Amino acid sequence: MAKLLIVDDEPDIAVLIKRYAQREGYDVKSVDDGSKAIELCREEDFDVIVMDVMMPDTDGFTACRKIHEFKDIPVLMLSARGTEYDKLFGFEVGVDDYVTKPFSPKELMARIKVILRRNESKQARNNDTIKIDGLVIDLPGHTVTVDGEKTDLTAKEYGILVYLVKNKGIVLSRDQILSEVWGYDYFGEDRTVDWQIKLLRNKLGKYRDRIQTIRGAGYKFEDKN
Repeated sequence: MAKLLIVDDEPDIAVLIKRYAQREGYDVKSVDDGSKAIELCREEDFDVIVMDVMMPDTDGFTACRKIHEFKDIPVLMLSARGTEYDKLFGFEVGVDDYVTKPFSPKELMARIKVILRRNESKQARNNDTIKIDGLVIDLPGHTVTVDGEKTDLTAKEYGILVYLVKNKGIVLSRDQILSEVWGYDYFGEDRTVDWQIKLLRNKLGKYRDRIQTIRGAGYKFEDKN
C-alpha cells in the first residue's frame, strides 16, 4: 500500500484529498504546515507528498527543498497561483508535478498514479545497477566502472565478477564458478578460474583485494577490504 502525505493548511482541501486517496487504497497522513511535514518525513517514509505552496509557517517550496536534503520523495505541488514562474521555480526545487487550484480530485489521483509508476520504474532501474563504493556494475549495459573509469572486462571476467558480487560474503568453489560462468558442459581444469580471477583483479585497481582467496575452498567477494 502506497503511503501518501498531504500538507495543506486548508482543512476542507486536506479532507477532500484524503477521502479520494483512501478510496484509491492509499495509506494517508496529513499535516497543516511545511515544518511539520519536514519533521514527519524524518520519522517516516512516504511514496508521494501532496503539498500546498502557501502556508503560514514554512511554505511548500522551502519544505520540498529541505525534505530532499535527506530523502528522495516525489512531491506534487498545489497552488492557487498557476504562473509559469511559480511552476519553473517549483521544478527547480525538485517538484515532480504541479496542480493549480481549484482542481479535479480525480485528475489529482491520476497524477499521483503517474508519479508512483514513474518512481517504481526508477527504482527498478536502480536495482539493475550494483554499486560498491567506487565499483559500479551496470547489468543491462554489461559494463563495469572503477572510480568513474570504464574497465574492459572479457565476458568470463565479467561473469565471474557479477557471480561473486551477487553472492558477496559467500565462499564459492571453483567448480561452482565454472558451472555458473562456463556452463555445465565445461570439462577443463579448475585452475582456469584461478587464472581468470588473477586477470580480473588486475583490472579492478584498488578493489582487487575485495576478491578474497579462501585456501582449499575457493573465492568470495567482500564489501570491504
